[in-house]
Amino acid sequence: MVSRALQGVFRSLRIYHGPDVPRAAMDALYRRFMEPGDLVFDIGAHVGDRVSSFRRLGARVVAIEPQSLLIDALAHIHGRDPLVVILPRALGARSGRQAFHLNTDNPTVSTISDAFLQRAGQAPGWEEQSWDDEVDVDVVTLDALLARFGIPAFIKIDVEGYEDAVLCGLSHPVKALSFEFTTIMRDTAIACLERLSLLGDYRYNFALGETQRLTFESWLSEAEMATHLFSLPHEANSGDVYAVLATEI
Repeated sequence: MVSRALQGVFRSLRIYHGPDVPRAAMDALYRRFMEPGDLVFDIGAHVGDRVSSFRRLGARVVAIEPQSLLIDALAHIHGRDPLVVILPRALGARSGRQAFHLNTDNPTVSTISDAFLQRAGQAPGWEEQSWDDEVDVDVVTLDALLARFGIPAFIKIDVEGYEDAVLCGLSHPVKALSFEFTTIMRDTAIACLERLSLLGDYRYNFALGETQRLTFESWLSEAEMATHLFSLPHEANSGDVYAVLATEI
């Protein structure tokens, strides 16, 4: 099992730190949301490709990841950087302990969300995915992170169908954030939009897959973004919704 797990981590390292990663496009995208010296949270840091981008842009980073082997990878890549804090935690609506479902071969889709596993088990294109192990992990809230580290300029959330629960643990608006969208969990994305509407007056944009490019020239309303997400075909699979306070556009 350990050998398979390491192979899964090496697969992620090849994909997200390999020569084909669009680093320039990634940096250009995130430069919209942060300046040198800003504080940024990376929720679901995985192997730290976004951490690398944030650091290239001069941001201070708190990287949160619950998977022990990925924590080791993060420590190897970023552990000597004094402006990166690595926390072995998951994020949720409340603090405590929760079961975390591990996909040994493809750790990027490991998740707390039971609904994500159920949807993936019934969805075309997900047939080869298997969540074959489970561990209990410590869960904290975004509010707890804000209390400990301060208010970030940007929060990236990528937690495989648990994004709405993460946002339920936030009670203060932040300037900008992103959350992952998957076509098997459209209702989760809508719940995220609804939660953000309670926190502030946000406008939205979208980047499909790993394109690192915003889809719309003008920022959308909540209703317009919801319509766009529901219009995407199943084959679109995933992307990231970007939210910015209207006062910051």
